[in-house]
Amino acid sequence: MTRPTLTQATGPAHTRILGLGGVRGERVVTNDDLVGPIESSDEWIRQRTGIVTRRRAAEGTDVLDLAEGAARAALEDAGLTGADIDTVILSTVTYFHQTPAGAAILADRIGATPAAAFDISAACAGYCYGIGQADALVRAGTARHVLVIGAEKMSEFVDPTDRSISFLLGDGAGAVVIGPSDTPGIGPTVWGSDGAQAQAIRQTHSWLATRDEGAGWPTLRQEGQSVFKWAVWQMAPVAQKAMDAAGVTPDDIEAFIPHQANMRIIDQMIKQLKLPASVVVGRDIAETGNTSAASIPLAAERLRREGQVGPGALALQIGFGAGLVYAAQVVALP
Repeated sequence: MTRPTLTQATGPAHTRILGLGGVRGERVVTNDDLVGPIESSDEWIRQRTGIVTRRRAAEGTDVLDLAEGAARAALEDAGLTGADIDTVILSTVTYFHQTPAGAAILADRIGATPAAAFDISAACAGYCYGIGQADALVRAGTARHVLVIGAEKMSEFVDPTDRSISFLLGDGAGAVVIGPSDTPGIGPTVWGSDGAQAQAIRQTHSWLATRDEGAGWPTLRQEGQSVFKWAVWQMAPVAQKAMDAAGVTPDDIEAFIPHQANMRIIDQMIKQLKLPASVVVGRDIAETGNTSAASIPLAAERLRREGQVGPGALALQIGFGAGLVYAAQVVALP
């Protein structure tokens, strides 16, 4: 029996980010609003994290509302409509439905049906995971325009008495449209995980415990010092590998946009990477807080909106968090 040779999909050689958008929670929450239950102070939070305020969504706003706002902003920025999108990737850990995927509902909301749609759960690295997948899908010819959204309502998982992570967290969504390009606009993705350290950032207990044991609503916890050391000493080499894979040096980088976890982590990574003083650094955490999968695109959105970076600027971005998982790549900003 002679079997036919299958035809494989082929796509463009290069991709780039065509549009960028973001939305933040409606409420501005100051440090003074939170310090009572954790017996802390505005000064302590600023010194430890660099956070002055964080943005949190109103009671009636959910993750998909945030995601839709960011998606529509990115589409407008790209000069496209939902009908132009053939794949939607939503990265989130705060969408409460196991199924159907939030991405499918989002695709319908923005008029992208019948786009392929799926969610990914990679915590604070989820946006960079989505970028890596979108880049591969377009270059493989499986998709032409991919919408990648990082969206979180982290305030749903806050224990106001917890001193390890609760005061860090904010709500928001950031989105990009990725499509074909005549020149390379997205470098190779360097990613990985270390499940042996899964307890470093974790949900307090499973939903089964909530149901079967009356454990109450689960919240987030982290081992602060362990996470700090891991992020500073192990993530800087990952960021360096992403630059090496993209064929660039620190002197070529115009913007550094790390996950907005902690200002001290950001500062230490800059030192480890020996980035020049000319590199613009995303520091959206100071006003928005840690928004997990949304933090990198929101930081990029702020840099562009404030005129700190221009079209085509080369940005090194790296996400890292619960899992422990991580991903980094160099991209050209739209």
